[in-house]
Amino acid sequence: DMWFVILPVVMSIGTLATIIATYTPVFAIIGKPFVSYLELLQIPEAARASETIIVGFADMFLPSILIEGVGNNITLFVIGALSITQLIYLSEVGGVILGSKIHVSIVKLFIIFLIRTIIALPIIALMAHLYFN
Repeated sequence: DMWFVILPVVMSIGTLATIIATYTPVFAIIGKPFVSYLELLQIPEAARASETIIVGFADMFLPSILIEGVGNNITLFVIGALSITQLIYLSEVGGVILGSKIHVSIVKLFIIFLIRTIIALPIIALMAHLYFN
């Protein structure tokens, strides 16, 4: 029953996020605050990586798709691992949570997403530097 309600939402959000990420600079602008944080963690190509961090809120697979063309393994590892650890994304888990009886707003989901991202980034960066250096 719930899948018939959630599935169109999942498909709509995923498609809309892909279009916005591909054809507009919205996620690049929203991701700007993460450039300094990524540079502090010594992630190569921090500006390019920052564009993919916030797009992870819309869909789990978009960061890995959008980071295509980056040649640095540390950056690829960080974005790939981060997209998995962010866990709350609107196209699937967030849609289910918003469609359930749990009283959580989209703003609270986004705050949880940001907290998970900020906590996970140093751990992932450390693992990337240990493995690739």
